[in-house]
Amino acid sequence: MAGDFFRSLKRGAPQTENSRMVWMIILATLPIIVAGELFISLVQHDLRSTGVIAATTILFGLLLFWYDRQGSQSRDEYSISWRDALTIGLFQVLALIPGTSRSGITMTAGMMLGLTREATSRFSFLLSIPTILMSGSMVTLDLVTHAAPVNWLAMGSGALLSFASAYICIHYFLQLINKISMLPFVIYRLLLGSLLVWLAI
Repeated sequence: MAGDFFRSLKRGAPQTENSRMVWMIILATLPIIVAGELFISLVQHDLRSTGVIAATTILFGLLLFWYDRQGSQSRDEYSISWRDALTIGLFQVLALIPGTSRSGITMTAGMMLGLTREATSRFSFLLSIPTILMSGSMVTLDLVTHAAPVNWLAMGSGALLSFASAYICIHYFLQLINKISMLPFVIYRLLLGSLLVWLAI
């Protein structure tokens, strides 16, 4: 995808499915860049409570269940238009609220737009790349500019293990998602949300 994208930037070079997909990922990433800058303080402090996390865990779990059942699931990821990309990007902004799964909410948006489970999962995982890189870069910059000592070996090892485990999970997730549907993840969110409600009472 990266190769096709950079080749497409040359004058007269044709767009391919892969290069177009990169443009859709860039477009879908823009809303969270703007929202992150505007609402980072609110998200990090005011919204970080058990009640908020419980509510979003249950609410967006039910929303995922609804569109998993009601979505037409007739389109692949290469059919995503700029309007679709922007819509998914706006849904991704909701992931700034604690308790909202970034992958869950973007998959919900994709199925709402008629993408298949596998297609919306692929686009959601691709969309995570710039988002996680940007947030990780911000955290790293904070660590570098602060005087407190940092165990960079532990940080690097954690990042490497996180990458490896995520890659393995995504590989098997894409193989299974059309067979198992989103129901196991919905049940997990409802159980977790209910536990958080009980703890908050």
